[in-house]
Amino acid sequence: MDSADYDVVSEGREKQHRTSPPAHVGLLCDLSKTAEKCHMERRTHSTGTPWEQVVAYSRAMRVGPHVFVSGTTASNSDGSTVAAGNAYEQTVFILRKIDAALAEVGAKLSDVVRSRMFVTDISRWEEIGRAHGEFFRGINPAATMVEVRRLVNPDHLVEIEVDAVVSEE
Repeated sequence: MDSADYDVVSEGREKQHRTSPPAHVGLLCDLSKTAEKCHMERRTHSTGTPWEQVVAYSRAMRVGPHVFVSGTTASNSDGSTVAAGNAYEQTVFILRKIDAALAEVGAKLSDVVRSRMFVTDISRWEEIGRAHGEFFRGINPAATMVEVRRLVNPDHLVEIEVDAVVSEE
């Protein structure tokens, strides 16, 4: 990032002049440029489920301190469903799978800042939420749970994705 001057306009205030970029500009570099241009290492992790090869995605990706875990379901590596019909057990399995994926790219559950839960029956939110709480109590990431019409496999009741930021310790 060059040392250009920056003009900042805040709502209800006059334009202010700065000689250094606002704090969020570094994040924009992360999101708007390739990892190479931002001088950040790009690490990926795959678990081998059939969908990863067909769709061409990674279970987890880390770019600098940012970690993104793809939508994760209660599937074994062969694609078979774990705990069919049991939303709580599927959620526990998924969160263990996410924990393992985070570890593969140097992150942990305590680094999670956002989780998104896609469920096929929102009336089962308490089962899913209880499992989520068992993993994230005290971490309390921003979280969303929404009902979707269906997931790729009709036996899947829950799909979860998370975003994490690894501190520079």
